[in-house]
Amino acid sequence: MERLILATFNVNSIRTRLPLVLAWLEANRPDVLCLQETKVDDGRFPKEAFREAGYHVVCRGERQYNGVATLSLREPLFVSAGFSDGGPADEDRFLRTDFPGLMVLNTYVPQGRDTASPHFRYKLEWFGRFRRYLEGHLDPKEAIVWCGDLNVAREAIDVHDPKRLLGHVDFNPEVWEAYDGVVRWGFQDCFRLHHPGEEGQFTFFDYRVPRAVERRLGWRVDHILATETAARRCRRCWIDMGPRLGEKPSDHTVLAAEFTWEGA
Repeated sequence: MERLILATFNVNSIRTRLPLVLAWLEANRPDVLCLQETKVDDGRFPKEAFREAGYHVVCRGERQYNGVATLSLREPLFVSAGFSDGGPADEDRFLRTDFPGLMVLNTYVPQGRDTASPHFRYKLEWFGRFRRYLEGHLDPKEAIVWCGDLNVAREAIDVHDPKRLLGHVDFNPEVWEAYDGVVRWGFQDCFRLHHPGEEGQFTFFDYRVPRAVERRLGWRVDHILATETAARRCRRCWIDMGPRLGEKPSDHTVLAAEFTWEGA
């Protein structure tokens, strides 16, 4: 039985955040790091820098928008990106990588912009598409981790001011219903498994809010969820504030989880 560390981080531009990510990898040496909002096409993704650090790189992105990447110490057995349901493929929002005994689903869920916007409807439908993907391709009895910037704060304790923020595209009953539809397929929130009811634990702090980190004015919208087979092996899950406090930080920070694993 070995230790496996998996982490997720919305970098808000990988080229801008490259020194920060490399430093975190060197200090923490996770087995898998899932990145979102890389904002770069595949040809310009800094693959060589990560390879020199000892990581395999799988990425899907486009210039300036979206983008997902999965870095791993071990080479994936299988990789796929996006949907094949006849709608937009969204390869830059959904990346699947299979490893021995573990499947990782790295997602950057649409933010939604405004509840009156078509983008919000698209967000709701995106969760529906993801649920249908799970139903059509996977089995909840498998060891699966779903992680990333899911753009959902599910509980009142996941935002700093739930009364004022209720109705926001990330803290909204319609979004909760869509998100819960995916969770019911067979996922558990790894962070809440280890921190039930704990307040003030956030992964996102808006640049536009003065001294947001110091004032703890944040949101928990980045998540690591696991099927029962994987969740029962999750030994801890934590938010690392170091990257958010570093030089040229993303507006998000790292969420990580430790699992015990056979054949990790």
